[in-house]
Amino acid sequence: MSVNKSFLRSSSVVTAMTFLSRILGLVRDYFVARYFGANGLTDAFLVAFRIPNFLRRLFGEGAFSQAFVPILAEAKANHSEEEVQNVINHIGTKFLKVLIVLTLIAVIFAPLIIFIFAWGFYFDADPTKFNLATDMLRITFPYLLLISLTAFSGSILNTYDNFAVPAFTPVLLNISMILCAVYLSEYLETPIMALAWGVLIGGVVQLLFQIPFLIKLKKVPRLAKGQHEAVKTLKKRMLPALFGVSVSQINLLIDTMIATVLVSGSVTWLYYSDRLLELPLALIGIALATVALAKLSNHHANRNKEKFTQTIDYALKIGLILGTPACVGLVLLAEPLLITLFQYDEFTPFAAYQSSLSLMAYGAGLMAFITAKVLAPVFLSRGDTKTPVKVGVIAMVSNIFLNVFFAYYYAHMGLAIATSLSALINATLLYYYLKKDNIFSFSTDFIKMSFKVLLATIIMTTFIFNFNQNTSDYLSGDVWYRVLSIGTIIGGAALSYFASLWILRVKLGRL
Repeated sequence: MSVNKSFLRSSSVVTAMTFLSRILGLVRDYFVARYFGANGLTDAFLVAFRIPNFLRRLFGEGAFSQAFVPILAEAKANHSEEEVQNVINHIGTKFLKVLIVLTLIAVIFAPLIIFIFAWGFYFDADPTKFNLATDMLRITFPYLLLISLTAFSGSILNTYDNFAVPAFTPVLLNISMILCAVYLSEYLETPIMALAWGVLIGGVVQLLFQIPFLIKLKKVPRLAKGQHEAVKTLKKRMLPALFGVSVSQINLLIDTMIATVLVSGSVTWLYYSDRLLELPLALIGIALATVALAKLSNHHANRNKEKFTQTIDYALKIGLILGTPACVGLVLLAEPLLITLFQYDEFTPFAAYQSSLSLMAYGAGLMAFITAKVLAPVFLSRGDTKTPVKVGVIAMVSNIFLNVFFAYYYAHMGLAIATSLSALINATLLYYYLKKDNIFSFSTDFIKMSFKVLLATIIMTTFIFNFNQNTSDYLSGDVWYRVLSIGTIIGGAALSYFASLWILRVKLGRL
């Protein structure tokens, strides 16, 4: 099978499963918004959820997976299946020990962790948010252990070209949280605590779901004694990758930390705008990065430089064609999207408007986020963790200074602006080092396609400006009117965009 067909088949599977997960994620957020609104209580839950969720991106599908997959791919390409199992056993055992210790520390010192990550809650005159966030963190933090082991299992499945199961697994967390929000909340003294329990239950179900597939593959991790060279290699690659791969997540966490000192609701406004950003980012950037890492690692292990370069170019082309219209759509349709999806019952029009401000700022940086997601695995597949960490530190430090500056003038919207700018810095520097080291540079075909995509996007933008409804129309309409209106605009915009590409002879059939 050709590089393009193999890559497209795998990335399409991941995208389809991720799409299902993200749609259910929006359904979950709809119920959270409708039942709990945007206030101090939801701020407390989101902080308690974001802390283990942030660490999940580092210890789960973030730095750990990015460091582990190339090691496993190398063992698979050059060693026996018995040695592959040894690598899995030793790394899995060490990983489990670290996660258990980390979880125990977090549960015991939960008040200190909340103070570190949400100091605004501690200094608030009303201690409710601080105490509630502390209680919920003790419930949500064990999710880190469960989801990290799930990501470990998913990395094994990805290496053996099973992308569907790991991509589907997040669906189970969303289902768990929806059921707990709707049903369990009725029986609790503090209803929003149901969301914390939903996170924990979801983590258990996700881990159990993957076990049968590992059994079928005959790659179930087992406890191992002694040392293994693969563990030392993982440590060398993972520690710097904690920064290099997860810069955007670190920046989002910094946003949350600063948002806790702003007016109540700021954390929630940022959360909902970030959730809408995550939909195209997951469908395009994360899906491409997941497949690219596995494919690039295998090509590098097999010393196939031509396929290695083709895979990068191909991933960037898909990201460009799909990411550019999504970027423009998030900026131009921010408020209608938020009103349609979340503005019901406890979630007010004011909350939708405030969330739309940060969504526009996040949306403007979507292409930078996607590009960084695609380029970072290029270094890691080659065993180079130093370059991504160097770039990551620069981007993270830049984000902190930009946060302080923009938050002073634009509050929570300023935090989103700073995050998008730091993502642009991150992506630009990653490409600079790839080109400098003669690993990869944009092809002539890619540059020509960029101009055609830009022209098609301008045509799509014109369509949106001419046919989009007024905000007041969305606010006064019922749910069906809102869905029909936004659906028509998105459908028409997509049609105008892809029709323009066809006229410009961008051969999507080849992609």
